[in-house]
Amino acid sequence: MCIARNAFQAIVLLVSTGIAHAEDHPYHEDGWAKFPDGRRWGWTSAIDIDKRGNIWVFERCGANSCASSKVAPLVQLTPQGKVLRTFGAGMFAWPHGIHIDRAGAIWVTDADGKDGKGHQVVKFSPEGKVLLTLGKAGVAGDGPDTFNRPSDVLTAPNGDIFVADGHGGDSNARIVKFSKDGKFIKTWGKKGGAAGEFDTPHALAMDSKGRLFVGDRGNSRIQIFDQDGNFLEEWRQFGRPSGIYIDRNDRIYVADHQSDKKINPGFKRGIRIGSAKDATVAILIPGLGAETETQSVGEGVVADTKGNVWWAETSGMNVRKFVLKEAR
Repeated sequence: MCIARNAFQAIVLLVSTGIAHAEDHPYHEDGWAKFPDGRRWGWTSAIDIDKRGNIWVFERCGANSCASSKVAPLVQLTPQGKVLRTFGAGMFAWPHGIHIDRAGAIWVTDADGKDGKGHQVVKFSPEGKVLLTLGKAGVAGDGPDTFNRPSDVLTAPNGDIFVADGHGGDSNARIVKFSKDGKFIKTWGKKGGAAGEFDTPHALAMDSKGRLFVGDRGNSRIQIFDQDGNFLEEWRQFGRPSGIYIDRNDRIYVADHQSDKKINPGFKRGIRIGSAKDATVAILIPGLGAETETQSVGEGVVADTKGNVWWAETSGMNVRKFVLKEAR
C-alpha cells in the first residue's frame, strides 16, 4: 500500500474505502482558544467557517443565556484560536444557529424569546452591521413573518434562505423558505415522525447537488429534500443529528451528542464523517470521557479544507479542535 503524502489524503482514502473505525480514527485533540480577558465559553451549539478559514462561533454569553448580558456572543477566531472580532452584545436571548454564506455574511438564529428579544434570524456583515432580520423580535408564531424557536438557517447558491423553525416542545416543526431579500416563499412540515414531518429540526446543510439536509434530531434521522420541499430520502446511519456540515467535496460531518442506550440505542455519541454522495459512514470521532450524560461531545460541527474538525459543546461549554494525525 502506498504511503499517503499527507494526512488529508489519508482521510480521503479512509472515507472512500470505509476502513476507519472509532478505535483508530485519524484525529487527535489540539489545544484551542482561550479568551485573553479571562472570559469563558458559554453553551455553544453554533459554529461555522468562512472562506479565509477563520472560525465563527455563536455562544451564549459565558452561560446558557444572553438575557441581561453585556457579553458579545458572536466571536471570530483564527484557525489557531486567536480572537479577531466580537459583536452582538445585548441583541439576543438564546444564541443557537450560525451560517456563513458565500459572500461572507453571517446569519444567526435566536432560538428563544425574552425581554423583547429572540425568535429571529439576523444577517450581519463580517464587521457586525445588521443587513437583514426575519421574524418579529420576542414574538413567537407560526405565520409567514414569525418563528417559534428557530434552530438553524442556511442560504442556497441563488441566495434563497431556509430556516429550520422549531426546537422541540410546543415550538414549531417546519422548514420556512424565503427569497434572498427576505420575502416569504413557502413552508413545509409539521410535528410528527412520518416523511416530511419533524421533531426538532435542529440543523441544515446543502450538498453539491443542491439537496437540503435537515437534522431531524427528535426522530434520530437526517431527512433530505429538494429546494421546493419535496421529500427525497432519510438517513439514520449518522446517529441523532444535532449539527451537520457538508464540505465542497460532499464529505459530511454529523454531530451526535445525545445518543445513548435509552435515546437512539445502538449508536455512540461523537462526530460521524462520511459521504453525502453515497450515504456511507467511515469515521467516528468519539465523545471524550466516560459515556455518561455529561460526556464531552459537540453539538455543532465544522471542518476546514485540510480535514481538521471543530466541535462546539453546549453543556460542556467549550470549543474543541481536532487535527488529523500524520499519515504513516
